[in-house]
Amino acid sequence: MKKILILCFVFTLSLSCTKEKNENSSLAELNTKKTVLLSKVDSLTKELKKIEKKIEKLDTTIKHQLVTSLPIKNDIFKHYIEIQGIVKTDKNIEIKPEFGGTVKAIYVKEGQKVFAGQTLVQLDASSTENSIAELKTQLNLAKTTFERQERLWKQKIGSEMQYLQAKAQKENLENNLASLRTQARKMKIIAPFSGIVDEIFPRKGELTSPQLPVVRLINLDKVYVEAEVTETYLPVIKIGTETSLFFPSIEKESNSKISQISNYINPENRSFKIRTNISNKDRLIKPNLLANLKILDFKAEGIIIPSTLVQQDQNGNNYVFTVETANNESKIVKKIITIGSEYNHEVYISDGLTENDTLVNNGARLVISGDIVSIIKK
Repeated sequence: MKKILILCFVFTLSLSCTKEKNENSSLAELNTKKTVLLSKVDSLTKELKKIEKKIEKLDTTIKHQLVTSLPIKNDIFKHYIEIQGIVKTDKNIEIKPEFGGTVKAIYVKEGQKVFAGQTLVQLDASSTENSIAELKTQLNLAKTTFERQERLWKQKIGSEMQYLQAKAQKENLENNLASLRTQARKMKIIAPFSGIVDEIFPRKGELTSPQLPVVRLINLDKVYVEAEVTETYLPVIKIGTETSLFFPSIEKESNSKISQISNYINPENRSFKIRTNISNKDRLIKPNLLANLKILDFKAEGIIIPSTLVQQDQNGNNYVFTVETANNESKIVKKIITIGSEYNHEVYISDGLTENDTLVNNGARLVISGDIVSIIKK
């Protein structure tokens, strides 16, 4: 037991002396040893890389990262402004009578197609017709009186005043009769244009007035979409600018061009109105229908890639990974790119890529520059 204790003491003392000797080594000696070791590490690392490359060529069991490639697409890129608009038509009116009266007859039905000049509703004009009949009698007498006075006046018989009074009386009655006939015609509600009777408001026997509509008449052959666009886009939106419309309620698409631009900026929301005419032969598009409107504000021909492939490094640079193949090896290359515009999950590249480049598609987030990969061919 004593021998064991003595041996432990001697061993501990020996370690203490060695540690003290090492601690007393000079700084220069330690730096020299460090340099020697680093040079050995560098030499071994280089040798290891050479060996690894030889192993990769000879060992067929080594598996590289699997990726898919995507060729560069050179096409026309379009960017759109997306806003909402409302369908309107110039021929959508509520017809109101110029004179009040009782509805005597309704000659059309709701949903019926009518033509310009066709009578839609007849108001009671009996009082007006009675007044016309009375005036006709008075006018006949006034004409007879005037004709007699005119003959006498030509024969220099009678006074000029009597002649002028008879003439004025006749002309006054003629004007009154013409007014009554005009009023009688306006007791008929006539279609100002061809279209569809959308709604008839009064029923037969009801009383109407100039403040109340009688018939709503619509023509859906030509409609348009009206929308408001922020003033920021004034420089890029012109008459003739390409537009694309989609009506979600009826799932209908249509292409058109801007036909009118307002010259007034609304001070409340800093926007201006635009109008896009659209054809509506099937009459599926109705007034006040909502439309999703896309207005072309940028168009260019060049390289287009999926936006999902664009990454950003710590310096804020946008980049993509491409594949370069040489000596039967596919190597990952990082390329800094400049984005011109982005729309609908696609990116227009203004600089950084050429048509000869091949993009890394699937697996682009799992590789780094310099990696050797295996490309899966679809």
